[in-house]
Amino acid sequence: MSAIRATSTRSRELQAKNAAAKRWDKSDRDDIAREYATQRITGYIEKVLGEAPPLTDEQRAKLAELLKPGRDAITAARLAELDGGAA
Repeated sequence: MSAIRATSTRSRELQAKNAAAKRWDKSDRDDIAREYATQRITGYIEKVLGEAPPLTDEQRAKLAELLKPGRDAITAARLAELDGGAA
């Protein structure tokens, strides 16, 4: 199975799981929604980058900056865990 087909299949599975979690008000619906969103974003980025010419270092740095707020939030949460919950 090709990587694109596998990604597409996984995306459809998560879409269905997400819809069911919302419909039935499952306790893990937020986790499922995040997983589905991550899959969709990943698929889109892979598609666009696959069609684009090679990026320059400056262009890659600009794109990385878009993801920085998420990375900073993850780092802060992990540091808080290590510090016993104090942020």
